[in-house]
Amino acid sequence: MLAYIVRRLGYAIPILIGVNLITFALFFVVNTPDQMARVHLGDKHVSEDAIQQWKAQRGYDVPLFFNAESDNPLRDTIFFQKSLTLLVFDFGLSDEGRAIGQDIKERMWPSLAVQIPTLIIGLIVNISFALFVVLFRASVFELAAMILCVVMLSISSVFYVIGGQFFFAKLWNLVPISGYLHGIEAWKFLILPVIIGVIAGIGSGTRLYRTLFLEEASRDYIRTARAKGVSELRVLFRHLLPNGLIPVLTGVVVVIPSLFMGSLLIESFFGIPGLGSYTLDAIQAQDFAIVRAMVFLGSVLYILGLILTDISYTMVDPRVKLS
Repeated sequence: MLAYIVRRLGYAIPILIGVNLITFALFFVVNTPDQMARVHLGDKHVSEDAIQQWKAQRGYDVPLFFNAESDNPLRDTIFFQKSLTLLVFDFGLSDEGRAIGQDIKERMWPSLAVQIPTLIIGLIVNISFALFVVLFRASVFELAAMILCVVMLSISSVFYVIGGQFFFAKLWNLVPISGYLHGIEAWKFLILPVIIGVIAGIGSGTRLYRTLFLEEASRDYIRTARAKGVSELRVLFRHLLPNGLIPVLTGVVVVIPSLFMGSLLIESFFGIPGLGSYTLDAIQAQDFAIVRAMVFLGSVLYILGLILTDISYTMVDPRVKLS
């Protein structure tokens, strides 16, 4: 197992290097520092002195790859200072001078406070609903459930957010409409975003798990259990569910690392100071350093999720061998 994990991590290194190079090319070759300065200053007729001053304040006034005028020609470059340092998770400073790494450490906890309950409760609700749909398959209940899922899937998440804020926060005054407090008081601000996140995912989640469970229900061991006179509920929960959760595990494990990134929509609408709103605020403020750091961090977390998925699959499914 250790050799397998090391090999998987080894595969991830060239991928991260490739992502780093592509990110660097997009930010500093396709979109040069001069263009970034013009976009940030917001003036088509901005002076050259203003551009040079903006670049000097943010460390963009050095060459891209080689600085012939420096004692460290490779180190004193944009590629080394703004790109290679990301590989050791040194995110540097934002364009406004804040430490990005410290911001990430502070903001990941509100994101996790929203995302983890949403994931756990959503899994329980979606799997339970999908099991009941499978239990009453080929019936009016299944048809009605699928119509409801399609309707819920077709509705934009913004509708759930605005509707939830209007009814639960403004009309009934049950929870705050937005904001966030650290500590035990945070639950008042988290309960509505979590509920909305769960409801918004019922349509797609139920349809997915229903498909997986129906496929598992057609296996030979399920037909054998029914032929032996085992009750349908026992077949469903004792035999189908444990085996049907194996592909579910794949989808769950792969999203676990991305929970740190938060939700752009939920955090922005509810004023939660997580990494989702952090990224969106950076895009709106045209803070290229933060956007670059979050793109790289998102890539790292996604690759980590794929590695965890491979490892978890080998642990729960004896048919998958380490290779």
